[in-house]
Amino acid sequence: MAPRPSVRLVGTGHAVPERVLTNDDLSRIVDTSDEWITTRTGIKRRHIAADHENNSDFAAEACRRALAEAGCDAADVDYLFVGTVTGDLIFPSTACIVQAKIGAEGAAAWDLSAACSGFLFGIEQATALLASGRGKRALVVGSEVLSRLTNWKDRSTCVLFGDGAGAVLLEAGEPDGRGVLATFSRSDGRLTELLNAPEGGSASPPTAEVIAARTNKIHMKGNEVFKHAVRNMGAAAMAVLEDAGVAAEEVALFIPHQANTRIIDAIASRLDIPSERVYVNIQDYGNTSAASIPIALDEARRNGRVKAGDLVLMAAFGGGLTWGAALVRL
Repeated sequence: MAPRPSVRLVGTGHAVPERVLTNDDLSRIVDTSDEWITTRTGIKRRHIAADHENNSDFAAEACRRALAEAGCDAADVDYLFVGTVTGDLIFPSTACIVQAKIGAEGAAAWDLSAACSGFLFGIEQATALLASGRGKRALVVGSEVLSRLTNWKDRSTCVLFGDGAGAVLLEAGEPDGRGVLATFSRSDGRLTELLNAPEGGSASPPTAEVIAARTNKIHMKGNEVFKHAVRNMGAAAMAVLEDAGVAAEEVALFIPHQANTRIIDAIASRLDIPSERVYVNIQDYGNTSAASIPIALDEARRNGRVKAGDLVLMAAFGGGLTWGAALVRL
């Protein structure tokens, strides 16, 4: 019996809006300050989509950059997954819109709604399909325009979020020790009320009253989310390390979901990974939900923080609740 093919990461890309909203800008919108935001979150600025820009615009550009790095034509992609909760339309999927924009006519395309964990859920799904021989290449995208789901009068949440997209191109090939070594995903729907948009879906449509009350915007119980995020992201990261037979000290770079620096520091401490091996860019982008890990991964590859052969550990946590992890040898 032939060995299962490896699923290697052959290209990455990201795209963010040009418009930047600083903490000082926010202090003129709500009762806050640069010091208050930085101390509690680590965020200094975030990118915000212009009125004419859509989720699929950033997702498509991130895909183009990942394809360009790999020297691959979009027509040769078999799957296109977009992790997002801020799609262009209720339907069809943003993945289908991106497919058309980049010319990936041969790809099966669909969205993954797992909030901040959406990108890693996509990595797991794509890896399983490619490793089984059902296709050669998959684009996995995390893309959000959270500014359109943000209550700009709620200072506890409006300071956190930003817009943007990141993408990776995965390719099946001969086993060589590189590629996606392990993945992990879990959910707990009993805790939906901790992090959600309470209204605005089919159960409670976006009536004038709902829109006026802003109950179709992001709602979060921060202290509870913190506890679950640290525990579950840490457990997910340890699960993939154990599955791959890898020790934490072998990891060249840990890329956690960029939620806030307190969560990042707490998880790194649990895993005993020193700060110099933890990638943090939340200061420049804020929390971009499903886009945060692929944006960071692309940055880390392009700025030399990681190189071919390095082990990269990724972990995420989001509304649902959802959480997951992936271990990749570049």
